[in-house]
Parts: sequence; structure tokens; C-alpha cells
Amino acid sequence: MSRRRTRPKLLAGAIISVTCLATVQLAAFPAAGAPADTAATTSAPSSRAATSAAVGRIEDRTAQAVAVSLADAAWRSQVRDAAVSDEQVDLRALTGRAVAAQAGKRLAASLIPADRQIVAAKGLGTDTGSLLRLRLGADSMRKGLEAGAAPLVAAASADDHATTITAYDSRGAAHTLDAHKTPDRPVYVLDIDESKALAAGMKVMRQELGKHGLNAPPASAAGVGFWTTRITGVELSDDEEPWIKGDAEIYSLVTGFGPDGKVRVDPVQMPYLDNDGVVYHPNQILVNWSDYKYNLADAVMMEEDGSTNYRDLAKAIAGILLTIADQGTYIPLVNAVLDAIPDDWWTDDPDYVDSWYTLAKNDTGRRDGARANGWMTLEPYYVQGF
Repeated sequence: MSRRRTRPKLLAGAIISVTCLATVQLAAFPAAGAPADTAATTSAPSSRAATSAAVGRIEDRTAQAVAVSLADAAWRSQVRDAAVSDEQVDLRALTGRAVAAQAGKRLAASLIPADRQIVAAKGLGTDTGSLLRLRLGADSMRKGLEAGAAPLVAAASADDHATTITAYDSRGAAHTLDAHKTPDRPVYVLDIDESKALAAGMKVMRQELGKHGLNAPPASAAGVGFWTTRITGVELSDDEEPWIKGDAEIYSLVTGFGPDGKVRVDPVQMPYLDNDGVVYHPNQILVNWSDYKYNLADAVMMEEDGSTNYRDLAKAIAGILLTIADQGTYIPLVNAVLDAIPDDWWTDDPDYVDSWYTLAKNDTGRRDGARANGWMTLEPYYVQGF
């Protein structure tokens, strides 16, 4: 899902809307366009660019290894059958099958360390498992693949603005493809299972934010019901992207003040939001109001794009939000979250999709995002206790 990769203009007027907030710690809320607090920004352990480059190198090297393995006709046939029947092929699982051709078994020797390196680069837990997947670049390639055309293998590009893509043949030779014109020849795309990576990333973020007291366990007592806000409809704007890109993986960071007066951040995975221009009706709970002090909260929607280091992202956000104190009335936190993300991360990953200021407990109906890049319809929903 393609996005503009520039730091957005922040809604300065939304930061302090009543005079009683004049005592807010202004350092936590830079003016529109101003850089975030230097100490907080530079404290991030690594840059997005470094993570993206590391993941890109691993994927490209592995794509070439997969391409070379396809010189074996038996293995090529097994990969083709798997790719035709499944949208994503778990290469580690395929090479581990008893019936896997010898070329596949030899390929496993390079897949195992590649998976481990990607997990480490993304700051995920060691229990994440295999992330590398193989998929057909476009449905239009299926006919040629089934007819026996020799496929190329390319790593999924991390750059939505790339004009060319490098793909490899079974001799390991590189071919340059147009990023915006789907090739006639079948192309396998080596990519990360972003749905699995995002789920693991949400777990890491919750753990890391919890270490800083920003994600305390739910306060709801057993057997007691609670009010929530749920999403009954959501749509994101339609943007063009290269053919090599897969479906989007969307998540939101819901922020507000917990009952203890500390800033709270709840990561919410939205796995159904695959495509722009499609209205989804998930009936998903976005906010559990029993976990918040005020009847207001904010939401920042982001997109996983392959090379997010979730541990570093959580640390960067915590570095800014820990400087914000409860002033006895609600303070919007969208700008603080966006300013917490280091400048060099605003290129392709993590992608800022849109944000919603001051979502209210009794909100009903459509709420447009601040960027006008999406909308949600919301309704109060009471969850019965058991």
C-alpha cells in the first residue's frame, strides 16, 4: 500500500485547545514541522535505514539462492505446485518435507540463518519462527507458470518509489525489471510474512511499552462488563504501488491516559485491512475505555512494510511519551507519537497512514482521519462480563 513518505504536518491547534492547558510541558509537543526532542530521537538504538538495508540484503541474497535452486527440475516442479495452490509458500516448511527434492533440502541451509537474521534485524523474539515466504508476483503470471515457463526470483522491494527491480534466473544471473509494468514472464517474489511479523511485532511493542509503564495490563475485573468503541466500517484511500508489493499490514497505536494518570499506548493489529479503496466491516474493538482515565483517546494508524524494528520503535515512542504528565484534563497525543519517530524512519517504513484526534467514548458514526487518507465509522459497544 503506497503512502507519501514525508513527515506529516502536525495539527498544532489540536495540541492545546483550552487555556487551562497552558502549563503543559511544551517540550513534549514540538510545533508543526519542528524536530522532535533531540535526546529522545537520538536515543533510538538503530536507524530505520540500517534495518531496511540489512533486511534488503538478506532478502536479495536469499532470492538469488532460491533462483539457483530452481535449476533442479524436480524441485522447480514442487515449488510451482505450491505457488499455484497457495498465496504464500513457507519455504522452510517446503524444504523440510520428506518428499522435498535434494535441491530444496540444500536450500534449507541458507534459509535458516536468513530467517534468524531477519528476526533479529526486526527486533522480534527468538520464538517468531520462519518469516520468509515465496509468492507469485501477479495472478496474470499463473498461466505462464503452469505452462512451464522458467520463472525468475526477486526480493520484494522495500522502496515504493523504485523504478526497477532485480530478479535472478536459475544460473544466478541478474535481470532488471520495470517496477511499474508487470512482466510477462513469471516472477516469484521472496518476501516476509508481514502478517506473522506484525503479530510478533505487536507482542514485542506491548512488552517494551510495558517495561516503561505505558502498557499496563487491562484494569477490567473478572465478571465486570466494560464500554468499548468498536469499528463498524473503515476505508483507506486508493494509491498506486509497484506490482511487486503485497497486501498491506495495518496496525494502530491507541493512546491516552490510564487510570493511574500515566500515558498509555495500546497497539491494535488490523489484519483485515489489505487493500486501499475497499470498505471493511470488522466490528473490531479499538478502545477499551475501562483502561483509560478520560473519555477521550487518540489513534495513529501505521503500516508494516517489511523492515520495521519494533523494539526500537517502541523505545522511541516511550522516550517521548514518558515526558508527558497528566495535567488533570485530556491532552491529545497524536503529535507526540509522530514526533517520537526518528526523522530517518520517514521514508518507507514504518508508514504513517492517518490519525484520529480525540476519539470520544460516545462517538457514533463516521470519523475522517486528520490526513484525509481514511475514515472509520464507530459506535459504543458494551462488553458483558462473565
